Order: sequence, then structure tokens, then C-alpha cells
Amino acid sequence: MGRKRRGRAVHGWMVIDKPAGMTSAAVVGKARRLTGAAKVGHGGTLDPLATGILPLAFGEATKTVAWAMDGAKEYRFTVRWGEARATDDAEGAVTATSDARPTIEEIASVLPRFIGEIDQVPPAYSAVKVDGRRAYALARDNQPADLPPRPVVIHRLELIGAPDADHAEFEAQSGKGAYMRSLARDLAMAVGTVGHIEKLRRTRVGPFAEEDAISLEKLAALGHSAPLADYLLPVETALDGIPALVLTEAEARRLQRGQPLPVLPVASRSPLTDIAQGAVVCAMAEGRLVALARIRGGEIRPLRVLNV
Repeated sequence: MGRKRRGRAVHGWMVIDKPAGMTSAAVVGKARRLTGAAKVGHGGTLDPLATGILPLAFGEATKTVAWAMDGAKEYRFTVRWGEARATDDAEGAVTATSDARPTIEEIASVLPRFIGEIDQVPPAYSAVKVDGRRAYALARDNQPADLPPRPVVIHRLELIGAPDADHAEFEAQSGKGAYMRSLARDLAMAVGTVGHIEKLRRTRVGPFAEEDAISLEKLAALGHSAPLADYLLPVETALDGIPALVLTEAEARRLQRGQPLPVLPVASRSPLTDIAQGAVVCAMAEGRLVALARIRGGEIRPLRVLNV
């Protein structure tokens, strides 16, 4: 018999405005201590230097983290021209310098190269695994990995300001796995200099936005109090865009026991007209999410059963 997890049963998503200087894991640990929740995870790591949107998953919401991490992400960042850094941000040692400074016109001319699907080399200090070890661990041991480029998607990249010759400010929207530190490094190379990210703020992760966020100080003030629930978003928030199928209570119980359901009786009650083979759906009953399921071979098969 499995050991019962200590702590309160808290379920849902909370959006934290992460301060600079903290790791994402440290934010998770502090949120767990402040709320007394039994289980907390996060929906997408932010570098310690970065601030902004860090969605925290409580309880059964941790089963939906993968879908939150697949969502588009939006950022504002400042590039410092003329200095390359080991970490591609302001925390690393200077590795190269250049006196070249791009004009606004030169910056604007290269932006189209970085929009759409591009090949990007992750930073040497990143969580990418190389033969079972994290790239950042190898770099700290003076054994930086030769990381291959990988395809990422940049949906939008805009120059929004240039306060002086040394700095430029950007907004970007990206898909999963894109590094803004790599984007800043490569932008600098494209305009004939070197550079790194000096400031980085994430403003959106999928459906989670700045207007949803609270600070850790606000969370500390709430503690274990009843108003904590006022800042929790439903478990299914991370599943925005995934179609829903409504089950009867009997069908829900079967699915939660791990038993597949025939798709036709359920689909016949649904307004959805095209449920493709292999599609992931939200199985709902009485307004609550009971499982994430996949359509396969005429059946609805449970992927992740939720008990909210």
C-alpha cells in the first residue's frame, strides 16, 4: 500500500509572478510551505534571472502540466549588445566583446530570419540532457557539450525599443522548447556583434497571463486561509483548446476505473462533428473533469484519470 502524501488536498492552478533571483524549484517549494498543499509542480521553468509568469499546479492539476508546457509563451526581453556571456544572460562571465553596435534599421532587417520554424542551438547552460547529464552540469564542470541545433517555432518577434546604443528591447511569442537566451545570442550575431539577455520577463504561458498572477508576498499573506481558493484556477484551465466530451455518471465511473468506453454513444450526444482518431479529449461529467482520454479504434481510452 502506498504511503499517503502529507499536506492539504488542494487542486487547481495558481499563477505566480516569479521574482528575479529565485529558481522555479524554489518558488514551488515556498508555495508548498505557504499553502500546506500536499503536491505542487510548475508548468515551465524560468531561469533565476527571469521574472514573470510561473503557473503552479496543485494536486490533480499536476496531471495536466504537460499540456500547459505545450502552450505558446510570450516574453519581453532586453538585449545588451557588445558582450557575450557564458550563460547567454547577465549571470555568466564575459566571454567576448565587440565595439560594433547595430542601428535600428539593421536590427529590423534581420528579424524576419527568426520568425517561423528555425534551427536553434540551446544555451550551454541549459537543462538539455547529454548522455544522461544536464548541459548546465557539464558546463559547470568545464566540459561544455557540443549541443546540436533543434527546430523551434517563433510565432512573433518585434523590436519595441532601443533606449541607447548598447540595448534593444523585444517582445516574442514562441512555441515549446525555444530559448530567449539563444534568440538574443543569435540576433547579436546576425547584426554583426555579440550580445546577451540583460532582462527577461515571461508575460504568458498558454492560457495563463499576467492579469492572473499574484506575488509570493501576496501568497504568504493568504497562507492557509479560505481566500486562497479565490486565486486558484480550475484544473482544466491548462487544457484550453482540447475538445470536451460529456459523459454520464456511469460512463465516468468506468473511465475512472481504467475501462475504455465505446465512442459512438458518447459522440452522438456531443455537438462535436469531427473527432479524429488519436485525438485527446477532456472527459467531463456533471461539470467536472474526470479524465484526459484518447480516441483510439472506436473507443475512448483513459490517459490520465483525475479525482477532483
